[in-house]
Amino acid sequence: MSTLIEVKHLKKFFNTKRGVLHAVDDVSFKIEAGTTMGLVGESGCGKSTLGRTMIHLQESTDGQIFFEGEDVTHVKKKKLQSLRDDMQIIFQDPLSSLNPRMTVKDTIEEPLILSKKYPTKAALEEESRRLMDLVGVEERLRLSYPHELDGGRRQRVGIARALALGPKFVVCDEPVSALDVSIQAQILNLLMDLQDQYQLAYLFVTHDLSVVRHISDSICVMYLGQMVETCETEELFRNTLHPYTKALLSAIPSVDIHHQPERILLKGEITSPINPGEGCRFAARCPYACERCHQKMELEEVIPGHFVSCCRARELNGI
Repeated sequence: MSTLIEVKHLKKFFNTKRGVLHAVDDVSFKIEAGTTMGLVGESGCGKSTLGRTMIHLQESTDGQIFFEGEDVTHVKKKKLQSLRDDMQIIFQDPLSSLNPRMTVKDTIEEPLILSKKYPTKAALEEESRRLMDLVGVEERLRLSYPHELDGGRRQRVGIARALALGPKFVVCDEPVSALDVSIQAQILNLLMDLQDQYQLAYLFVTHDLSVVRHISDSICVMYLGQMVETCETEELFRNTLHPYTKALLSAIPSVDIHHQPERILLKGEITSPINPGEGCRFAARCPYACERCHQKMELEEVIPGHFVSCCRARELNGI
């Protein structure tokens, strides 16, 4: 498969009264067409900021963004508008992301009207009906408002809006975290079916490792704006190397009451993302931290295809 989107040393900083907040700090990875990369980590680690920066909802501080081999880090006006057709987002909360004054029909038709690709009203309505049927929204709800729909149907409308212009890359910003478990499964299966049908590439942002294992081809683990471990999905669950990732996996509940995994409890103060030092940002909470952890850390290929940002990864895992 060919690389669809790639980021190199991407940074997104915010100026605050206390200093510079490093929301995304020197992140690099690539996503191939038709595949899903899962992005996991605690709340506040910069996952959503990374996704929004990649599609230019926020402009990057430094680094590069490549789409189909073309540098799109700094694009303006018409080029940005054409890029919007190819890069879209599905938001976390379907209620707050939909305009409460617009019906299902109006919400789906809005991007179609702005694209000016449908000159007649009949063509516009035909396409909006096709999109509703594609995501499983009943025709009888065409004139309904967001508050009249349940969470699952609202998210389906959000997905239809995101797919309206035929994108190639979609940021899924925790699209199922606000939904009931049974509805989560339906939305996940819908996203996977749409990916198979249209060869979509996803960046799937979540804090739920069981969900990301189900949908992702590869996983990046993020901690306070930096990548700490990345590899193929099954490799991560089979051979976890970073202490932070091990703590995350230990928090996944098991249905087997006789073989519950040992929970790893993290202690210590969380490092501030404002003016952080060069060392490992997890060191303050890591039980294996040493003097070397306060030096500059970079992702290192410890096993072929398995990258870890930890100076003791080989030692702790017997590699």
